[in-house]
Amino acid sequence: MKRIFLIVLCTIGFSAVAQTTTLTLKDAVNYALQNKADAKKAKLQVENSEYKIQEVRSRALPQISANGNLTYNPIIQTTVIDGAGFGQPGTTIQAAFGQTWTSTAGLSLTQAIFDQSVFTGLKAAKSTREFYQINDQLTEEQVIERVANNYYSVYVQQERLMLLDSNYVNTTKVRDIVKGQFDNGLAKKIDLDRIVVKMSNIDTERQQIKNQITLQENALKFYMGMPIETQIVLPKEEFEVVPATLTQEPNIENRTEYLLLKKQEELLVYNKKAMQAGYYPTLSLTAGYNYIGQGPEFPWFAKPDKGVYWSDFSAIGLNLHVPIFTGFGTRAKVRQADVEIRSIQEDIKDTKLSLDLDYKNAMTQINNNLVTIQNQQENMRLASEILSNTKNNYLQGLASLTDLLDAENASLEAQNNYTRAVLNYKIAEISLIKSKGELKSLTK
Repeated sequence: MKRIFLIVLCTIGFSAVAQTTTLTLKDAVNYALQNKADAKKAKLQVENSEYKIQEVRSRALPQISANGNLTYNPIIQTTVIDGAGFGQPGTTIQAAFGQTWTSTAGLSLTQAIFDQSVFTGLKAAKSTREFYQINDQLTEEQVIERVANNYYSVYVQQERLMLLDSNYVNTTKVRDIVKGQFDNGLAKKIDLDRIVVKMSNIDTERQQIKNQITLQENALKFYMGMPIETQIVLPKEEFEVVPATLTQEPNIENRTEYLLLKKQEELLVYNKKAMQAGYYPTLSLTAGYNYIGQGPEFPWFAKPDKGVYWSDFSAIGLNLHVPIFTGFGTRAKVRQADVEIRSIQEDIKDTKLSLDLDYKNAMTQINNNLVTIQNQQENMRLASEILSNTKNNYLQGLASLTDLLDAENASLEAQNNYTRAVLNYKIAEISLIKSKGELKSLTK
């Protein structure tokens, strides 16, 4: 039983280790591109675009169909004709035309010879494929941006927890010192109570941060498409601040957002041409071959001795349709298509300004956050020195407990400010990479 118990414990331990994943930003991004529903759906749209293209192309290919029917005429219609045609002038003949049973089977073919809308659709097919490919790329960039921002947010919460843990340990040491002084009659009870209250507040804040970490990690896993129960560890080296390389302004016209709108504009131009095709005539070829059986008996498998006769017939023709007046419907459709083109052209202008603004703002935030990080590093160093000196002075009776608590709070605040500055820098760095159209570089 002991052996079995040990085996079970080892199995549980190995399972726990196996579920813990060390997650770099590159790993997180690549995992999301492979597993997140948004990325998968964008790729399915690319696949579906091929089927849409095939649908358009089918209109230029022959349309072949089979047809058949079986008709029973219990009462055959009669027709009154002049008997002179049958050598009986001055008489009227009432004759029945048709048979009680009629069955037809055949093939029909239709081939478009000239249809401007079909030709326009064929030209638009390539643009349709390119549109979905660009949309897939844009979706991937959006997934990367969400994952990267949430990845850094998890780290910041973890850093805050580490600072609180360290502060809790230091405050515990101070409490032990004050308690020793109180036991020896060298400190007041109010001093000990203040330390205990502060420890309680720190512990409460720690619990809140742990909850925030869990929520933030869950959000990150959701944006990655990763099972929520997976345990992740973020390596510290992912958060080193390396000043971004300043380059010349990016070419906005290479951004996927801009390219997608330009491709939409191109498709809308084809849509307008498809509407204008309503002004053009259409010409198509039709052909058919049929086999018909007629007689007083059920015609299938019947022969002439039953009065059923079978024969074949065929026809080939050209169908010409020339639009003359459509009640101005075609003109209205063309004008609607033209309004859509002008509308997206305004979107293109606005997007171009927006993308340029994103780059300028990202550069400004990068520079400001670098200055902030440098200042906060110096603040942390000074706050740490002040805390160390104040603690020594307190132990020697040269500083009050209030001075010590204030120094601890100042040190913790300086460290939190530094952590927030790093987060702001990392988010600004993502914005800069995005504005340069280089988010895919995070996958390498």
